[in-house]
Amino acid sequence: MSGVGKTVCVTGAAGFVASHLVKLLLQQGYYVKASVRSLNNPSKTEHLLKLDGAEKRLHLFEADLLEEGSFDAAIDGCDGVFHTASPFFNTVTDPQKELIEPALKGTLNVLGSCSKSPSVKRVVVTSSLAAVVFNARPKTPEVVVDETWFSDPELSKAMKLWYVLSKTLAEDAAWKFAEEKGLDLVTINPAMVIGPLLQSTLNTSAETIANLLNGSETYPNSSLGWVNVKDVAKAHVQAFEIPSANGRYCLVESVAHYSELVKILRKLYPASKLPEKCADDNVFSPVTFQVSKVKAKSLGIDYTTLEQSIKETVESLKEKNFVKI
Repeated sequence: MSGVGKTVCVTGAAGFVASHLVKLLLQQGYYVKASVRSLNNPSKTEHLLKLDGAEKRLHLFEADLLEEGSFDAAIDGCDGVFHTASPFFNTVTDPQKELIEPALKGTLNVLGSCSKSPSVKRVVVTSSLAAVVFNARPKTPEVVVDETWFSDPELSKAMKLWYVLSKTLAEDAAWKFAEEKGLDLVTINPAMVIGPLLQSTLNTSAETIANLLNGSETYPNSSLGWVNVKDVAKAHVQAFEIPSANGRYCLVESVAHYSELVKILRKLYPASKLPEKCADDNVFSPVTFQVSKVKAKSLGIDYTTLEQSIKETVESLKEKNFVKI
């Protein structure tokens, strides 16, 4: 029970990763001050209040990413802060308002509150592999991406990759702010996070699996990194607890093309109706690359396999009626 006697704050606590993080922190004895957008929305709070230890050691706060100072009360007196709150969805009408501002301003507002609280010893920010891999460097099976890579904001803009841009700008601003204010900052950069859902709503990364099972006729012609949500939650806690933890941590169990996901789903659920062809009519050769596991290993992360992560995701989607197979 490494967290006994310690208080931490988790922002965006209702989210997919954050919910697992809150669960793990409570299991380890921490007192958790968790922020949500609205205390009056049961879909954002019910699953958190049901967690073991929540009754005595979970305190929910209302906070708005765009409102300066709104995290002050939640962060005041905390030993550590986990900033996970940042919108993640692919369909946007106003990228600046829907993705970039909440990610960028939200990060700076949370760090601003951290810099006002002398009790805060370390801040762990949930960034993304999106802030690492999108640049002009070649990606081939021999290439090993590591924490020294950074995404190129201009390339993201040109390709209209708004989520990528939001995470890249937010992480860059976080490092500059931390250096200026002397904050001890660590970032966690996970790939597509899948696994069991604690919340009652369908999140973007789990939805990619649900879509393959819900009658989609094609699968996307892209390769992505994948990682289990429980491994991501553990990495956050370890990054806070291990004194020598520093810099960025890429979290990727494996990089796989969507065709590989379909193959795994077909093996696990042979009766399910899965897409037979790729969305891109061109003959594709799945472009994959490697992501270094060296730094993640230093946090004690022993990854859940992609197949197991997919199984856990689907079983959870079935239980919550997001897929019927």
